[in-house]
Amino acid sequence: QAKYLAQIILVGAQVVGRAFMRALRQEFAASQAAADARGRAERPQSAAASRIIGISLQEAQQILNVSSLNPEEIQKNYDHLFKVNDKSVGGSFYLQSKVVRAKERLDEELRIQAKGDKEKGRKAET
Repeated sequence: QAKYLAQIILVGAQVVGRAFMRALRQEFAASQAAADARGRAERPQSAAASRIIGISLQEAQQILNVSSLNPEEIQKNYDHLFKVNDKSVGGSFYLQSKVVRAKERLDEELRIQAKGDKEKGRKAET
C-alpha cells in the first residue's frame, strides 16, 4: 500500500508541477505582450529611453508621484524621496536607487521633449 501511496503522490506532484509551469509560461507571455504594447504606444525616442534606463515613463512618474512633466515638481519630489530613503536615516538603498532611476528617466523625457520642441520650431520657421 505504501508503494501505491508513493505513486499517487508522485503523479499528483507531476500534475501540479505541469500546471504551475503552464501558468508561469502564460504569465510570462502576457507580461511580454503588455511590455511590447507599452513600447509601441510610446514615441520611438521615449521607448528607447525606457529600454536603456529600464523604467517606463509611467513607472517613473508613479515612483516620484508626479502627474505631469513639471521640472520643479519632479525636483521637489526627488529631493524629498531621496532624503527620506537615505540609509543613514533608516531608509532603503534599493528604494533610493529606484528614485534616482526614476529621476533619470524623467530628465531624459524632458530632454527628448525639449529637443522635439526645438525641431518643431525650426520646421515652423522654414
